[in-house]
Amino acid sequence: MNAEKALQILLQGNERFVKNEMTHPNQSEDRRVEVTSGQHPFAIVLTCSDSRTPPEIIFDRGIGDLFVVRTAGNITGEVTMGSIELAVEECNVPLIVVLGHQYCGAIKLALSQTEYSGHMGTIMNRIKPAVLKAQGLPGNLQDNTAKENVKIVVDLLKISRPILSKRFDEGKLKIVGGYYWLDDGRVEMIA
Repeated sequence: MNAEKALQILLQGNERFVKNEMTHPNQSEDRRVEVTSGQHPFAIVLTCSDSRTPPEIIFDRGIGDLFVVRTAGNITGEVTMGSIELAVEECNVPLIVVLGHQYCGAIKLALSQTEYSGHMGTIMNRIKPAVLKAQGLPGNLQDNTAKENVKIVVDLLKISRPILSKRFDEGKLKIVGGYYWLDDGRVEMIA
C-alpha cells in the first residue's frame, strides 16, 4: 500500500468515527490469528499518551493496521525515534502521522509552568519551542501550541538520519501532521 492510500483509509475511518458509523475492521478472532505470523501495518501513528486519543478507535482500524507510538505531548526522543525507525525499516510502513490533540495536558502544563517535578521537564523542554512559535498567533494559545508542536515533530522526523530522512528523500515515506478535535472527533490535517 502506498502512503496516499494509507492516509485515505485513515481519514475515511475518522469520518466513520465522527458519524458514529464505525465498521470495526480487522477486530475479529480470524484477524488475531492471521497476524500471529507477522505484522504489516500500513501507517505509524505518533500520538499523545492521553487516554482520550486511541488511534485505532479514532481512525476505525483494527489489529495489525497501525503501529502506534505514544508519548505525552507526542514528542520525539531516542526511544520514540527508534520505535518509528523499527516500523519503517522492518515493516516497510509508507506513512507516519504525527497526531496532536485538543485539550492536551502536556501542552497545558508547558504553558502554565516553568519548573517541573521528576522527568516531566524532559517532555516540557521538547514542547517549549512550540510554545515560542505559537505566541502571538491569532486564536487559542493551547490549540496553536499543540499544532506547532505537531509541525515541529513532523519536521524533525523528515530530517532524522539515517533511516527516516533517506526514505523520505527517496519518496518512499510520507510524514504528515494531524490535529484531533476532542469536541467532535474530527482529525484535521495540518502539516
